[in-house]
Amino acid sequence: MDQKKTGQFLKTLRKEKNITQENLAETLNVSTRTISRWETGRNMPDISLLVELSEFYQVSIAEIIDGERKSEDMGQETKSTAVKMAEYSKNELSRERQKAVSVILMVFGVFIMISAFAAVPNESSWGSIYAVVGGMTLIIGIYFMLKAAFTKRILRILSIAGCIIALLGIFTMMDYIAAAQFHQVPRFSYEKSYGEDVVEHKTLFYTVIQRNPGTENEKIEITK
Repeated sequence: MDQKKTGQFLKTLRKEKNITQENLAETLNVSTRTISRWETGRNMPDISLLVELSEFYQVSIAEIIDGERKSEDMGQETKSTAVKMAEYSKNELSRERQKAVSVILMVFGVFIMISAFAAVPNESSWGSIYAVVGGMTLIIGIYFMLKAAFTKRILRILSIAGCIIALLGIFTMMDYIAAAQFHQVPRFSYEKSYGEDVVEHKTLFYTVIQRNPGTENEKIEITK
């Protein structure tokens, strides 16, 4: 099924009826944005609305799905409609499953990140590893959610890039707060330098000096 072709056909049918998207949205009890997404091929109508559109435009369901008018006899049209409806239902079910998987991935990713920050000590490198794995799982879930919503590829790429930047910002901010407010070493340092009773933790934006590590006189200092 070519969704863009179907969307263009729906747009043509609406213009033939000489009605606006607002009028059609009111008739079908949906939002104007929903009509717009149908006509651009970004989303497809639910099966129940597909039947209403067929009756409203006086065309067959098979014609809407194929995105073009056809001249068929009644027997052929009935068979074609049944096949198209089955394919359409399968496509809708696949999209719903994809959404369900994406939600599971996002929830699992957030759970891993929270567990990494809450349960693993900052001194352990496993905390940062788990947090990154959780972040990647979250981003994969977001990608599949956007794909299931038929978001354009360029928008998916930009959204994922934005999510990665946001996660980096969150990780950096949480590390800074942990060091400044709770006197803990940063979890996401890219380099450690060891001296006499001093450990230097370097991050992208600041450096944390850990003096007398593991003793009662341990101190955490932040420098740029």
